[in-house]
Amino acid sequence: MKKSSDFVLKMDESVTLAAANRAKKLKAQGRDIIDLTLGQPDFPTPKKIGEAAIEAIKNGSASFYTQVGGLPALKTAVQKYWENFYGYSIDTPQILVTAGAKFALYAYFMATIDPGDEVIIPAPYWVSYVDQVKMAQGTPVIVEAKQENHFKVTVAQLEQARTAKTKILLLNSPSNPTGMIYTKKELEEIGEWAVENDLLILADDIYHRLVYNGAEFTAISSLSTAIRQRTTIINGVSKTFAMTGWRIGVAVGDPEIIAAMTKIASQTTSNPTAVAQYAAIEAFQGSDSDTAFDQMHRAFEERLNKIYNQLLEVPGFEVVKPNGAFYLFPKVTKAMELKGFSDVTAFTTAILEEAGVALVTGEGFGSPENVRLSYATSLENLEKAVQRLKDWMNNG
Repeated sequence: MKKSSDFVLKMDESVTLAAANRAKKLKAQGRDIIDLTLGQPDFPTPKKIGEAAIEAIKNGSASFYTQVGGLPALKTAVQKYWENFYGYSIDTPQILVTAGAKFALYAYFMATIDPGDEVIIPAPYWVSYVDQVKMAQGTPVIVEAKQENHFKVTVAQLEQARTAKTKILLLNSPSNPTGMIYTKKELEEIGEWAVENDLLILADDIYHRLVYNGAEFTAISSLSTAIRQRTTIINGVSKTFAMTGWRIGVAVGDPEIIAAMTKIASQTTSNPTAVAQYAAIEAFQGSDSDTAFDQMHRAFEERLNKIYNQLLEVPGFEVVKPNGAFYLFPKVTKAMELKGFSDVTAFTTAILEEAGVALVTGEGFGSPENVRLSYATSLENLEKAVQRLKDWMNNG
């Protein structure tokens, strides 16, 4: 008897987690591996956030179920944060707290997509978008953002991809895996196009504060009332507050969509973990969080500026300098040719096994000519990794 569904058998594993697991296995065997796979800050969660969680455990408030959509106090903290960083006010029915931002994305797709609805997804894209759309019986429509255009799509490309079945446009800025950021003007053009064509917008803003070298983040939802009314924003605590393990995401949008997403959560996760919610309250409203963030931000910016220049010296690696998130996404077509590879996944596997550097294949991001490396690790490790890449590329 076949035990797994046809859908699961066809589903791809997350290439990011797969690469990280391979690196861990080699490390467990005693290999010297520098792991640049996971998009997770190498900084601990700020102390006061942890203390808030401990206090919630001590006083017993973390012992019980909470409202499915999140603690009222956490929603209040999100409201204040939104005013500070998004520049507009939101009401409680517009907020859903979820068990991680990834689940918020899943709940959104399940709440909005009918079978056959099309979702436009610019590539390179984060690895789970496509499969989550398929889970909801939607059809992902991929629009390739060229490296020559800094991995950004144009309205002309979007219009070419639009059909009568198009329902949602997905935007991720700053982007995983490219680190690119859309400008205010670019977002205005895209937002107005979505309004004209009666499309929903899903804005994945999880890296909204991780911008560098004078770049600015613009929230597409802040540009006009008409754009905001059709936009759902996905955010969370993982990247900004170094809380990847706490699994708290936030969705903000139209009350009807948020209510539908809450219904999905009620039948799947129930409430997010209570103790993590109490920690998130401190994250969103605590000054200690901002101090810790500033320190982390400075470190990421320094790593980006140093490692980008060093990566340019690796034979066959073509790199566009990003201005957000914490990834570099070099095109490695020439490097593959130099080493005799035609497949980027086989190329990254060889780098892992022969050079001891764990990267992520671009295949899972819709970019079979690129690899992703995370600079959310120490500068020392990054410089060692780039030197290993140079040595490996220069060795035959």
